[in-house]
Amino acid sequence: MQERNPIERAHEDAREGKAETTQAGEFIREEMHHIREGKHGAQSAKQAVAIGLSKARRAGVRLPPPRKGKASAKTRKRAARDLARAKGAPPRRRPSARRSRATLRALRRKGRRAASRTALSRQAHRVARRRGAAARKASARKAVRTKTLAERRAAARKAARTRRRRSRR
Repeated sequence: MQERNPIERAHEDAREGKAETTQAGEFIREEMHHIREGKHGAQSAKQAVAIGLSKARRAGVRLPPPRKGKASAKTRKRAARDLARAKGAPPRRRPSARRSRATLRALRRKGRRAASRTALSRQAHRVARRRGAAARKASARKAVRTKTLAERRAAARKAARTRRRRSRR
């Protein structure tokens, strides 16, 4: 069965009033699939996510560039340019075929582990740690609201098991 492209899914998310980050998630998901199926690789989970975000911005997802201090000036400038492209701003110059080819070849040489469950889990944990306890707690509360009683029980058991395993170290 042919899977719908991320643009359609992102539009659907937008119609449902979901956040821009959720819409961009569709592009990140597609990027992970590309890496897993061997279309290309990535240096890290962070790079894989960045590629997805860039594609989302170019496709018209209104995802603002990172705030000052959160990313380098170069990254913020690139994100702003991606957003401008979506709004119909003409490219400053035609993309260099040679450079595009070089980028793709470089990505093909990278490993596929960046899209593994372990790598994505590690990346999610790292980002969550940076957000602070209050944000993590709010996120956990939100997750609980979407779970049934049986799922909550299973999650509690899993958490207890993890705590036991960590305390043994």
